[in-house]
Amino acid sequence: MPDWSVFEEMWKKEEPVHRAMGPLKHRAITVFEDCLNYPIPKVAELVNLYRSIVWSPFNQETQGKVERLEAMLNALEPVEDPIPRTYLWEEGNMPTETKYTDNSNLRYNHNPDFKPYLYEMLLPEGEIPKGAVVFCAGGDHGDANVLEGYQSARDFNAMGYHSFLLLNRTNHNPWTQKEAGVDAARAVRYVRNNAARLGIDPKKVAFAGFSNGGITGEGLIQYFSGKQRVKDSFPAYRPDELDELDATPAAFLCVYGPRFVGEPFHYENVVYPPTFFAVGREDSAMDNLNATVPDLLAHGVEVEVHTFAGVPHGQAGAPLVTGGKAKYPNFQLWLPLADAFLEDLFQKL
Repeated sequence: MPDWSVFEEMWKKEEPVHRAMGPLKHRAITVFEDCLNYPIPKVAELVNLYRSIVWSPFNQETQGKVERLEAMLNALEPVEDPIPRTYLWEEGNMPTETKYTDNSNLRYNHNPDFKPYLYEMLLPEGEIPKGAVVFCAGGDHGDANVLEGYQSARDFNAMGYHSFLLLNRTNHNPWTQKEAGVDAARAVRYVRNNAARLGIDPKKVAFAGFSNGGITGEGLIQYFSGKQRVKDSFPAYRPDELDELDATPAAFLCVYGPRFVGEPFHYENVVYPPTFFAVGREDSAMDNLNATVPDLLAHGVEVEVHTFAGVPHGQAGAPLVTGGKAKYPNFQLWLPLADAFLEDLFQKL
């Protein structure tokens, strides 16, 4: 099992800052996770300020930044005609195994009453989509959703795909990989159920996961691909019409999110889709990649791997908060490479 204690220690160091932000933290997170309904340049400013706060020791300078964050949030206005959320589960029928009742120390970005949802980010009417991609940001979502989620989804819009932004229960924050994965499976089923409206082939639905979102993607595959049912993992769940659809994505885009070294994976009953990896060579995820790829190949999984010299973790969508100029321009090549991977795969379906 991965050593999550490292992340718990990181949290303990940051906790005073999160407490100092108080309710502002969740106000900011709501903006980040609903970012497509606010002016994106303003959201990018908020992301930069928010990160400068949570990555700093709490002192008088940090307190000044917190006050500035509050002023920016108070001045922020939503866009006209906001895009509505699509909630994934019917009330009282969300597959659940984690007992989560308290977030008074602000440890998690989502409170116990969080309900997973999707945003549709569709091509303009009249454009013929190549297919669709569901995007799942890393970490505990929040500010990562703006870059890895929203911006990557917009990048794929520009390459000709319908995009869907998934705000699921995040793995280990505090939910399990099964809970994260079942939300992802539900999202894929939702897109397939709406294929006629969207003008896509229902087989051409991919899943893109970044960092912890990549672990979510593999949770989808391990527990809910092929003929595996939600009820197999969550006996109290009541199936509905979406459960009749296949949750296996046509492709898995795993961006610096391979499973941890030593983490077991059981291939029985699993349908593992063709998988695309993109990882910076200065990213600790390289160790995970080097362990995962041989295992996938040994089990007959089609794999394409790209590594990028000099690039650390978490660079997808980064130009959004760096004035449009990528600090690591070579990593931006993952976008056309993923496009070529999907185009080739979709032509064969």
